[in-house]
Amino acid sequence: MSEKEKMLMGELYQPWDDELVMERSRARQITHALNQTKNTEEHYRRQLIEDLFGTIAGEMSLEPPFYCDYGYNIHVGDGFFANFNCIFLDICPITVGNRVLIGPNVQLYTALHPMDRETRAKGLESGRPIIIGDDVWIGGGAIINPGVTIGSNVVIGSGTVVTKDLPDNVFAAGSPAKVIRTVE
Repeated sequence: MSEKEKMLMGELYQPWDDELVMERSRARQITHALNQTKNTEEHYRRQLIEDLFGTIAGEMSLEPPFYCDYGYNIHVGDGFFANFNCIFLDICPITVGNRVLIGPNVQLYTALHPMDRETRAKGLESGRPIIIGDDVWIGGGAIINPGVTIGSNVVIGSGTVVTKDLPDNVFAAGSPAKVIRTVE
């Protein structure tokens, strides 16, 4: 099994593998170009994002700067919007539903480092996918940790750190995130 296959399956893998280094370099080149675009270059921006992301289901908007590891593991639905300075560490899939709004400085992390110091010292890492349902609003500065599933119609307060799954129809806030109330 290749290191890329291990990575995509969430198993321990070697991130210094030549194929993965090349793919991260490609993503860095595209994000660099994206981050240099002007507001008047919407068509060019869209082309770069289409080259970077795995799938885009419809209309979407992303405000640079934006950073990711690979890009091809990012899948967004129709009506997706991400504000300035978002970071998506996408060693595993990040799947985002329809009409999702992401505030500035939001960070989505699929990457995990081993708790065992000896394994960690070898430079191995793994990951877990993130899934975000439809009609979600993630407030500025929120952090979504590896393996989290966020239900549909969820509002996440600014600065929230989401460490566990959130059900549909809730407002969550805090560090770690706690369900505050239901939303309609």
